[in-house]
Amino acid sequence: MIVKVLDQKTPDVLVVPVFQDDHLATQLSQIASQIGVDAKCLEQDFKAEAKEFLLLYTNAAKTQKIYLAGLGKPGRMSEVRAVFRSFAYRFQKKLPAKVGVDLRQFHDQQLSQMAEEATGGMLMGLYSTESLMGKTNKEQKFGAAKSELQILVGAAVEKSVTHAVSRGEELAIINMAAMDLVNLPGNYKHPRLLANRMLKLASAYGIKAKLLEESDLKKEGMDALLAVGQGSPHPSLMLWLEYGTKPGKKSKTPVVGLVGKGVTFDTGGISIKPSASMQFMKSDMGGAAAVLGTFMAAARMKLPVRLIGAIPLAENMVDGTAIKPGDVIGSHSGKSIEVIDTDAEGRLILADGLSYLTQKENPDTLIDIATLTGSVIRAIGVNAAGLFTPNDALSRSLYDAGMKSGEQLWPFPMWEAYGSDLKSDVADLKNFTGKPMAECISAAKFLENFTREHPRWAHLDIAGMAFGDAEHTKAKSATGYGIRLLLKFLEGLVEKGAEE
Repeated sequence: MIVKVLDQKTPDVLVVPVFQDDHLATQLSQIASQIGVDAKCLEQDFKAEAKEFLLLYTNAAKTQKIYLAGLGKPGRMSEVRAVFRSFAYRFQKKLPAKVGVDLRQFHDQQLSQMAEEATGGMLMGLYSTESLMGKTNKEQKFGAAKSELQILVGAAVEKSVTHAVSRGEELAIINMAAMDLVNLPGNYKHPRLLANRMLKLASAYGIKAKLLEESDLKKEGMDALLAVGQGSPHPSLMLWLEYGTKPGKKSKTPVVGLVGKGVTFDTGGISIKPSASMQFMKSDMGGAAAVLGTFMAAARMKLPVRLIGAIPLAENMVDGTAIKPGDVIGSHSGKSIEVIDTDAEGRLILADGLSYLTQKENPDTLIDIATLTGSVIRAIGVNAAGLFTPNDALSRSLYDAGMKSGEQLWPFPMWEAYGSDLKSDVADLKNFTGKPMAECISAAKFLENFTREHPRWAHLDIAGMAFGDAEHTKAKSATGYGIRLLLKFLEGLVEKGAEE
């Protein structure tokens, strides 16, 4: 699809976004006057509720259809993206090849972000999970290679808005690439296959990437990562990513380490999961996809940061060689771990990822992101991910980034008392408390033991956010959660450095 910023051209169909604010009646009156309909009737039929759409026919020579798109009450701009995504998904089969979004009624302070979110939303609304199907939809015009999305703005701001539109387009493309990885079934992305796909994406975005093979993991002492994958015929691996050059001693360039959980399929191992919904465990590498997507976004936006990434990849299967409850395993840090539950495997591979990254290069900020526990979903549902860090300043920065990006976080306590149940009689730690409460916090406290006491470390539990119900699928699917959040956090670090 071609995306253009224009000030004059008349598209085949026009989408007019409208906020539910004090100017609604005036705006509807103007629209009614332009197309020749009764203003009072229009005001009765359209309230501008979020995701409310009304089709109007006009007598104009070219633009014969206008869709009013309700944005709801003014609030976070990220919600605007959701409206446009819903619109594109619902009407894509009825839309012509050229569709315009009219933003000429918005003031300059709103315009750039409106353009970014409208562009991203329209493109993401065309996302499909049908890549493995034999059939293709040849009849659809909007979304085809030569179709056009036209963002209409005033001539005076056309150039300044172009950057925002490009950003919205790039982030949508990156988001959908990450969603593709998560949506792939397990037989299409065991550790080797997923690593190859990730290496290809990294290369396309100019990201330095290296794959640590099973022999490398053994040499480095990553026994926890190896243990999780030992029941699978597909060996565990680790993808190492780098973006930006190492800064000098006096440089203010932020250095951030990201670790993403990459369990390509999770049966639970010997502590096997119930069969109901186990097919969704293809999504247990949502954290890995978020880390790669963040690298891709940083590279495309040319952010002046240094990123280091560790993505441990393993398949947690049931086999005669699989780890058993009660086994004691080693780890990269040298700490021994008693495996109480083989379904608490994500924290094991993250433990080696965190330890390895901080040994290789000690970043200013260290963040791991993972679909880690069902406990966090029971605690706060599916409207936010869990935020765990002992650093209050880092907590505030990540929370703010979540609110600005629309990918919300909620902080949990990290008191020492929550780690007391991880004590083992036969090892340095056990990987599971066995208690039915606060398990998401216990998991975070477990990970804290492998950060080398990093002063700015945070754990993000995205179990309820990376994969869920969506308009574009019959069942659950990937959301791309985490990329916009981490990008906004990185941009905040850059802005803060520039101010100092």
